[in-house]
Amino acid sequence: MTRLLYREDAYLRDADARVIAHTPEGGIVLDATVFYPTCGGQPGDSGTLEWDGLRMPIATTLRSHDNQIALVPAEPQPLPSVGTYVVQSLDWDRRHRHMRVHTALHLLSAVVPFDVSGMSISATHGRLDFAMPDSPEDRAEIEATLNAYVMEDAQVSDIWMSAEELGDIHGLIKSLTVKPLRGAGPVRLVRIGDAAAPIDLQPCEGTHVARTGEIGQLRLGKIEKKGRMSRRIHIHLDN
Repeated sequence: MTRLLYREDAYLRDADARVIAHTPEGGIVLDATVFYPTCGGQPGDSGTLEWDGLRMPIATTLRSHDNQIALVPAEPQPLPSVGTYVVQSLDWDRRHRHMRVHTALHLLSAVVPFDVSGMSISATHGRLDFAMPDSPEDRAEIEATLNAYVMEDAQVSDIWMSAEELGDIHGLIKSLTVKPLRGAGPVRLVRIGDAAAPIDLQPCEGTHVARTGEIGQLRLGKIEKKGRMSRRIHIHLDN
């Protein structure tokens, strides 16, 4: 199993590792990785691998068919052999922007109190699809509340509980499409704000900033009708 360094420290940019496998599609599996794989609307990380004076650009990171984390080379070239020690380095600016947008979407889900049916993250903006019949009329208020939470510079932290415990807490699971599996081990929850009265608390495997102040100024984008009971709300980083 690959050690998930990105889960232990989302700010870790570089790390030594050893190649433990190749996927049939040409991906590289490491024994420990700072690269986050595409999941839950967050894109897979890009960056580089270096070994023995060689350098390989990594275009993205995916989960393979057998649930391994595979680094995907940006162009065809010989892969480092199994057993090779490498240095992995993230495209940090891109990853940090994903972290900022992802945490901002958690704030959006707290401001708009409806179940979430989809999400997408990029380095400049993100969106959530809400199970709601009508578009919100208070655009200015939503944007102002989001930026108030940013200015609050609230702490973002992790807590863990079993899927059984999680299922007993009404309203904690906001996603209509992704549900934690019972019996699959502890579930990671991302908490924004104080434990006694959090701004947001929900299961999430993605990477996040440590404090909401890191997100920076947010701008509310388009609000689109995506079906009879679905509205898509976009938010943008201002820089």
